[in-house]
Amino acid sequence: MRELPHPATEDIRLTQLMHALSDPARLEIVARLAEGDENCTVIGNGIELHKSTLSHHYRVLREAGLTRTTADGRSRLVRLRRDDLNDRFPGLLDSVLTALRTTTRT
Repeated sequence: MRELPHPATEDIRLTQLMHALSDPARLEIVARLAEGDENCTVIGNGIELHKSTLSHHYRVLREAGLTRTTADGRSRLVRLRRDDLNDRFPGLLDSVLTALRTTTRT
């Protein structure tokens, strides 16, 4: 299986990150990923979207530099690029995750 392209840390752009984070489904995926690395199928459980739409959201997150996707046999594992994001935009990911937790509690 070929490796998927990911932007280098220095190529991650704030505008692409903000676009990726502007969709509620992608925000939900990011919130779930904050809990740990997961298989794409597990992350998507309970998100009422078609598999192809979820794949699109995973691609947008990956191409923006928010996530790294690796092959694990026939499955794909997705994880947040915390260190890369903190190097490029310190505190951004933590702020987004804090805001998500705050808004879901009310």
